[in-house]
Amino acid sequence: MFIEPIYIFFSIYKNLVSFGFYWFVNKLLVEWTGDSYLVAGTDGVGTKLKLAFETGIHETIGIDLVAMSVNDIVTSGAKPLFFLDYFATSHLDVDLAEKVIKGIVDGCQQSDCTLLGGETAEMPDFYAEGEYDLSGFAVGIVKKDSVIDGKNIVAGDVLIGLPSSGVHSNGFSLVRRVLARSGLSLENQLPGAAVTLGEALMAPTVIYVKQVLDLISKGGVKGIAHITGGGFTDNIPRVFPKGLGAVIYKDSWEVPAVFKWIQQAGKIEDAEMRRTFNMGIGMVLIVSQEASRRILEDGNGAYKTHRIGEAVTGEGVSYH
Repeated sequence: MFIEPIYIFFSIYKNLVSFGFYWFVNKLLVEWTGDSYLVAGTDGVGTKLKLAFETGIHETIGIDLVAMSVNDIVTSGAKPLFFLDYFATSHLDVDLAEKVIKGIVDGCQQSDCTLLGGETAEMPDFYAEGEYDLSGFAVGIVKKDSVIDGKNIVAGDVLIGLPSSGVHSNGFSLVRRVLARSGLSLENQLPGAAVTLGEALMAPTVIYVKQVLDLISKGGVKGIAHITGGGFTDNIPRVFPKGLGAVIYKDSWEVPAVFKWIQQAGKIEDAEMRRTFNMGIGMVLIVSQEASRRILEDGNGAYKTHRIGEAVTGEGVSYH
């Protein structure tokens, strides 16, 4: 009895990804000449899905899914080539699935990669009615002599922060606990902002691929950290060679209202906030001083950038 909705769904899916497999094969044969590495990443969107179910905002969760993988692989300098998704639910709701898949298509277009297809699973009694789970898989390519690995970072190099759109796709177990204790609902206005809590929390993750690849092409980028779970405290040190760490200038960017509300409503210490959330900076580039001047001068154009710190002798991350 599920044949008809599944057929309709895959008809939609086929139309959305019609630019897929054959284009990819041709592109791979042209670009991958043996002097490159393939770089892969996989991720989901965690309990942000719970808020999607509560708010009914399903159109952008697919952007989050793509972002979590392509933002990871671009930190090595890799250009995303293709993306695959896994969509699992109790009973397939074609209209709902179409919204999610269209978001995935949007994310792939933002990152200039191909959506080859994916897998859809119906598992009655495994998921609650109306709920679903998502995971995604991205593969990219980078020239062997162009890999960004952080090994050339030296003390005095500059940390450039790229703004986030909000919480992105990490820390939502804590967010949901704070929301439950706050007495507010997702329909209430976010204090200090002109949007509801639901709208602020469901803002899709920024896809940094085009911006980061453009900055890399201009030279001077030595290391890149995608600020996900673990925040600044855990993600930035992974980029540095042994013996180097980072100083973060705490007041070098405006922390978005959503994080101020989470911290105040949840009575969360600064250290936990910095270890859990991106605090308004979703990607950090470690660059030479010369490159930093060029990037910051260009920062008034299409993309905003902030000088948020510097590489120093020592290890770990400190805040001043």
